[in-house]
Amino acid sequence: MESTAVLPLIVDMDGTLLRSDMSYANLLAMAAHSPEVLLKLPGWLLQPRNICRANMADVALPDTHNLPLNPDCVGLIVERRAAGARIVLIAAADSRIVAAVAQQTGLFDEWHGSNRDTDLSGANKARFLVDLFGERGFDYIGDSQTDLPAWQTARRAYTLGSSPRLQQNAASANSDIVHLAPTPASIAAWFLPLWRALRPHQWVKNVLVFAPLLAGHSFDLGHGVAALIAFVAFSLTASSAYLVNDLFDLDADRAHPRKRHRPLAAGDLSLRRGGFAAFALAAIAGVVALLTLPLAFDAVLTLYFVTTLSYSLWLKRKVFLDIFVLAGLYTIRIIAGAVAIGISVSPWLLAFSMFFFLALAVVKRLVELQTVIRTNHTRGHKRDYWVEDLSMIQALGAASGYLSVLVLALYFNSPEALSLYRSPQLLWGICPLLLFWISRMLILANRGKVHDDPIVHTARDRVSYLVGAAIIAVIAASVLL
Repeated sequence: MESTAVLPLIVDMDGTLLRSDMSYANLLAMAAHSPEVLLKLPGWLLQPRNICRANMADVALPDTHNLPLNPDCVGLIVERRAAGARIVLIAAADSRIVAAVAQQTGLFDEWHGSNRDTDLSGANKARFLVDLFGERGFDYIGDSQTDLPAWQTARRAYTLGSSPRLQQNAASANSDIVHLAPTPASIAAWFLPLWRALRPHQWVKNVLVFAPLLAGHSFDLGHGVAALIAFVAFSLTASSAYLVNDLFDLDADRAHPRKRHRPLAAGDLSLRRGGFAAFALAAIAGVVALLTLPLAFDAVLTLYFVTTLSYSLWLKRKVFLDIFVLAGLYTIRIIAGAVAIGISVSPWLLAFSMFFFLALAVVKRLVELQTVIRTNHTRGHKRDYWVEDLSMIQALGAASGYLSVLVLALYFNSPEALSLYRSPQLLWGICPLLLFWISRMLILANRGKVHDDPIVHTARDRVSYLVGAAIIAVIAASVLL
């Protein structure tokens, strides 16, 4: 028999070579390519797994560029190849996907996947390997319970990222075993990637639900509680939408210099857990809102969720329409806050929010275009904007931002302001502060110094805090003096 050093190394794909699951990636690719085909999925799931996988692969194949590789697995492959071993990729996924991954990575001498006639999962995979290489004629690296039959027939078994329980089961199947990068049995290791994927720092946007309460000086305790519940519901819904967006934006995120570190794109959070969490968060938000807030709020929350999904799947690739939708999502939060506490929205507040948040949406696109320019592309990734549009977008942002300040100036002389503030003339001090902040934001965005999301940048920017504190001081003075 060959020595262990030169036995073929058989590598599992999902969760072992890749920090991802290509079957779920295939499902997402199919949903993005032909959403109507999802109606056939329940029937496909009743068929054998290899037939179901083949049906999905017939519709669309997932992108295999920029996939997150497991460094420990790659390290073992490099080590065994240097020792003269043949490296073979084998997976239960459709053979077309396996071939694409093998060819894209360039790490393998041979590869095998499932097709309509053969299911290479579990015990079937083990029998296939024994037929191909003989009993104990290969080493095998895997990551899950389904790999136990293959470990049992291998000469040496490698586990990767395994839990203590899986390590114990694998050791029972094969005494010659090596554990690579074992997973710590802690709640933090399980929860932190999910928490990051929820983007809790983005919840700051949802404080807009308090805007109608503050603008109308409605400080009733019941209104405050209702606004707080609305904030929680919007935060859960927004996180659900972020997860859906990240699931359908995997390919683009993995090619992005910063977004490739997002938990789903990097493989820190599995696609299955991400999808389940998105559904659970949306369901919890809907139930909480239904039980505690007016039905009209549920309608606005549903509108927000549907609009966000439409933006993620389609609208963000439509020139200028994407900017207006982004701005509209901010304004929807304000409307939801008013509906939650049962008051009408001030037309002044709506007009200001329309222009102000349109300017912020422009800043977001401006930053993306600057990234495109720095990376020497001619068009934005999955966007309809060209770098030649830069000057037009800059002009739109400045015009919209300054119009929002004009709306404020008109409001300060309105009967509504005169009835709410003791010294409304002091409110004029807000105008130069906002003009300065908007101008500075546009200049920083043009220089590529702003985070992709201007709200996140604002939350981390000292100057923005100083401007915000000055605005609060002006408002307090106009109320008290």
